[in-house]
Amino acid sequence: MACPLPSKKGDIGLIGLAVMGQNLILNIADHGFTVVAFNRTVEKVDHFLANEAKGKSIIGAKSIADLAAKLKTPRRIILLVKAGPAVDSFIDQLLPHLEKGDIIIDGGNSEYQDSEIRSKELQKKGLRFVGSGVSGGEEGARYGPSLMPGGNKEAWPYIKDIFQGIAAKADGQPCCDWVGSDGAGHFVKMVHNGIEYGDMQLIGEVYHLMLALGITQDEMADTFEQWNMGELDSFLIEITRDILRYKDSDGQYLLPKIRDTAGQKGTGKWTAIAALNYGVPVTLIGEAVFSRCLSALKTEREKSSKILPGPSATFTGDRKKFLEDIRQALYASKIVSYAQGFMLLREAAQVHNWDLDYGSIALMWRGGCIIRSVFLGQIKKAFDSDKNLRSLLLAPFFLEAITKAQSGWRNVVSTAVTLGVPTPALGTALAFYDGYRLEKLPANLLQAQRDYFGAHTYEILGQEGKFVHTNWTGKGGNVSASTYDA
Repeated sequence: MACPLPSKKGDIGLIGLAVMGQNLILNIADHGFTVVAFNRTVEKVDHFLANEAKGKSIIGAKSIADLAAKLKTPRRIILLVKAGPAVDSFIDQLLPHLEKGDIIIDGGNSEYQDSEIRSKELQKKGLRFVGSGVSGGEEGARYGPSLMPGGNKEAWPYIKDIFQGIAAKADGQPCCDWVGSDGAGHFVKMVHNGIEYGDMQLIGEVYHLMLALGITQDEMADTFEQWNMGELDSFLIEITRDILRYKDSDGQYLLPKIRDTAGQKGTGKWTAIAALNYGVPVTLIGEAVFSRCLSALKTEREKSSKILPGPSATFTGDRKKFLEDIRQALYASKIVSYAQGFMLLREAAQVHNWDLDYGSIALMWRGGCIIRSVFLGQIKKAFDSDKNLRSLLLAPFFLEAITKAQSGWRNVVSTAVTLGVPTPALGTALAFYDGYRLEKLPANLLQAQRDYFGAHTYEILGQEGKFVHTNWTGKGGNVSASTYDA
């Protein structure tokens, strides 16, 4: 009697068959790899195999043990489940079935601190952990996402071919490379998402200004289409054009029917919190998060609109020229947003000893992800030219661009104030730029105030490093504070 042929083993496993998980499995299979699929609800595996995965190199697993048994060693397993306790739960379930050198990859939107802990704890058990940012939504997962893997670098040679194979390509290069140790991958993804918040808020403010100008929605769409042919060429500008043009089944534009309250999943907030923790002025992303919070106060805003007065001014200038000013303001503010984001990456890298390649990160975001744009190619060039670049604002390309845009940018922010149109992101970008370019800021007064009421001391110009305290009233003491801070 002939022995049965051994069943084919999978190159990689994936747990979590929501839309992102299914699309990523199909993408991996399309690139010549065999995938073992598992879901907590096993019926979902059967349905997937009988439909979307039919005829492809995809194997179903009935249990965690079955999943592990059907994989080649070292086992490579991607988790695409809800961030938080669910990730830890699946890791705990996997542990009894894994061997030294096996690799667990968390592809969800996990907090980078959690990835740091998981990487270190699993390394003690002889396992390799990867926390990978995955960006691009459902379509990206299916046809080419931006991937940002970090964690235990020993895992990279075993997943590199798969990750770079399925990733989006920009100028022929994969939008995926090793980011750094422990939580670096998820930190970079978090900053990416924060910048995404900022980009979307900037575009929203531009849309609001266009409404104030009284131009039609069709004219708005034409404007965004024109902008998308130049230096603002990007995914978000492109989809904004499409959204503006979309009409409902009744023939009316759909956009004005949508309730003006924006949701959020938390990654923008995490970026703002990280910026505060690291002491980096990522002001634009912070304003984007707060703007979503303000939008959620819909009932209060409806009541306040009938009570709180505003300006009665209307726009009377050259509309075509002002639209060009808006374009310049959007471009300049976008430069500031990315400059702030990379400042945060640099500070975190110094704290955690991550050897981040900023040009490579810009390339990872160049395709496949939500913030993909032509603009990112210039960021890569800037860091390739100067790996120690302190700020994108100082790179020749961006210095020239922001210099050209400055007049229109200032006109837009001041006009918005006159019209009563809130532009927190456009405004804070300009405020940051002005603060960054000034040799002196009024922080000397802050230090004097802190010393006056709390004896916190201050430095004298030319005597940096030497801290002194003044008895400002003649009634206080001469001893400086050592514990109280404000």
